[in-house]
Order: sequence, then C-alpha cells, then structure tokens
Amino acid sequence: MREEAEIIRQEYLRHDKKFPHVWCPGCGIGIVMGALLRAIHNLGLSKDEVVLASGIGCSGRMPTYVDFNTLHTTHGRSLTFATGVKLAKPELNVISVMGDGDATAIGGNHFIHAARRNLDITAIIINNSTYGMTGGQYSPTTPYGSKSTTSVYGHVEHAFSIAELAVTAGASFVGRGTVYHASHLDKLIGQAIQKRGFSVVEVISNCHVQHGRRNKLGGAVEMMQSFKENAVTIGKAAKMSPDEMADKFTIGVLTDIDKPISTDEYRRIAQKAQRKADQVARTKVKNGVKRYEE
Repeated sequence: MREEAEIIRQEYLRHDKKFPHVWCPGCGIGIVMGALLRAIHNLGLSKDEVVLASGIGCSGRMPTYVDFNTLHTTHGRSLTFATGVKLAKPELNVISVMGDGDATAIGGNHFIHAARRNLDITAIIINNSTYGMTGGQYSPTTPYGSKSTTSVYGHVEHAFSIAELAVTAGASFVGRGTVYHASHLDKLIGQAIQKRGFSVVEVISNCHVQHGRRNKLGGAVEMMQSFKENAVTIGKAAKMSPDEMADKFTIGVLTDIDKPISTDEYRRIAQKAQRKADQVARTKVKNGVKRYEE
C-alpha cells in the first residue's frame, strides 16, 4: 500500500507547486483528491489522457496540484470549459471538480443542462454545505436552520439534494459518497470516469472551520464520525422506514443507465449535414456539366 501511495504521489502530483496545500488541516478536499488520483491510477489512464477543470472556491485549487491537463476557470463555469474541451478532443477523459456553491448556485443552469444533454464528462461535486473560501456564506445545500455569515440567526431556506437533482436532470450515472468512506469513494469515482455519458459523484465533505464551528458540529474528526453514523447504503435504505431514515442520507450508486451521448450525436448530425452538402455540391456540378454539354 505504501509503495502504491508513493508511486501515485510521484506520478500524479506537481512537486514544484506550493506544498503543503492551501486547504485547512482536516479538510476533506485532500481526501477527494487522493481518491481521484487512486481511481485514475487503478484505471491505468495516462496523465495525457485526463483533463481536470475546476471553478472558483476551495475545490477550485485542486488542478494546481495534480499533473494532468488542467484548467482553473471562472466561478460556476467549470462545466462550460469542460464541454469545450470534450467537443474539441472527444478522446480525452474530461473531469470537472466543483464545490456545492460553484456547481449548483452560480453554475446551477450549466449543471442541469450538462446532465440533460448527457455530455460525456465526469462531475465531482464536493458538498460541504457552505461557501468555505469566501467566508462561510450559505449555499444551496446548507441545511435549514443552520448558521452562516449570511444567516446569522438561522437559515430559512431549504436545501436540495445534488445527487437527486442530477438523476432528475438526466445524468447517466449518479453516485454519492463521503470523505469518511475513502475506499468506497475510489470505486465510485472510477465507475464515474468509466461511464459513457454525464456522470456525477457527490461527495459529502466537512468544512469544520466555516460550517462546523458555527453550528457546533465539532472538528474534522467529529464531522467525519457523523458521516459514518448517518450514511446508509442504497440497499439498506430501501428496507428502512422514513422515521429510521430521518437525518440520514444514502450513499452508493443512485442511477446507472445507458443513453445517447450528446457529443456522439453532435458528430453524427455534423457528418449527416456534410454528406448532404457534398451531395448538393455534386448535383450542382453534374447539372452544370449537363448544361454546358447542351
């Protein structure tokens, strides 16, 4: 295990970048990055076959440290840049890493329509229920009643589920894991990268500095312990009553379906249009020759 970890560290990290990283001690984003690197390593992908795009926020710093083709883009626009890369270079494995605010607030429409179009992109969304880097404001996944810098007396809006939203919007693969269940997360991310179509992995993570401290949830260890206690596998959840599932959440694969890929369909239509144009051109040439002979 140590030998493999050393290989991954040497192979996939940019050692000339700023280490130690900028994330707070105990932050779950480092665990997500480790799971992503292990998944890519286990799939046997070369670094040149992978593109990692990010937006703005704590998770947006991940491309700084990994030695892939990387893009650090604008807030909420990671998927738009990833779409452009995939259209230009469909043979690449394009991955977009985002936070809950980056993906589902300012980037919400991009996220929904990327799922609807079924782009062949993998979206990893790190959900820590807050805007961590910009000061602890509430996000679309901040629980009702929680305190934040923009809801100092308690949040009055209701959170939505990222994974269920992705399923409803039409993603081909949707999974949910946590930073506590690290080995499970490796497998989920690996499945998502292998899946043809828009694949989403929501990762429940901790921001013990901004969200945890304000809401008396404890430090990193305590928050991860709560993930262990409240995460329920899809199979087990199906046998539990609503009361038993209160304050808990499911982990595992929510959907895994096959449907047409928009990039493939785009090229099919382009080829059809080109054939039609070629046919029209040949007809014009043929008619021109016929008129000339007459």
